[in-house]
Amino acid sequence: MPGELIFIGAGLSRDDISLKALSAAKSCDIIFAEEYTSRLSDCSMEELETIIGKKINVLRREEVEEEEIPIKHALTKKVAFIVAGDPMTATTHISLRIEAEKKGIKTKVIPGVSIYTAVPSILGLQHYKFGRTTTLVYPEENFFPLSPYYVIKENMERGLHTLLLLDINAEKNRLMTVREAIDILLEMESRAKNGVIKEDSLVCAVARAGAEDFIARAGTMKTLREENLGKPPHTMVIPGELHFTEKEALETLCGYREM
Repeated sequence: MPGELIFIGAGLSRDDISLKALSAAKSCDIIFAEEYTSRLSDCSMEELETIIGKKINVLRREEVEEEEIPIKHALTKKVAFIVAGDPMTATTHISLRIEAEKKGIKTKVIPGVSIYTAVPSILGLQHYKFGRTTTLVYPEENFFPLSPYYVIKENMERGLHTLLLLDINAEKNRLMTVREAIDILLEMESRAKNGVIKEDSLVCAVARAGAEDFIARAGTMKTLREENLGKPPHTMVIPGELHFTEKEALETLCGYREM
């Protein structure tokens, strides 16, 4: 008989994992995890192993998406697949769950604290005023996608905020910083030339969301580019039209001073 595949969201920091998630992980025969879609703000997988009391096998992207290792083990065992944040915010995890169900494997999802709700809460921005989310990726030779630029443009035309997820290069253990992201956005503007991104454009940044030493800032791109936000993970928001309470929140919580 097929086993079971449980998708577990570990939240954003070491203390976010729920009692339900912890109990489920402890009950599994084998635990897998991945760190290429998201990372915990203040906790390594080794530390999470100590909390759970079981070994965590960290998989590479190809081992999850091509080899489908969690599914292969779940054919006969009870398997946990742990990710930072909420497990179903990444389309790769949805695809994995669908494939498991097609093979007759019972699946379960245990949600975790998500960057999608945590960052607006930290900044004091209203959740329902966010448009489409987009991801900034590291440019490569002959690869410089402008799609995030046009998502920002569309959201701004509608007065909506844009949540920017910053790239993780798991192979090089490199997490994009706000400074790197701002440089990429300004380069996008130099190529697209639609007047969407400027050095004096308002931007919000959150470093290490969920951790005790998190930082939340709001200011111009030029200002935040020069600010030391500490180690990643970092996240950004390009605000649309601000309600007066949102403006007050950015001033009170994030050090924003309108020029």
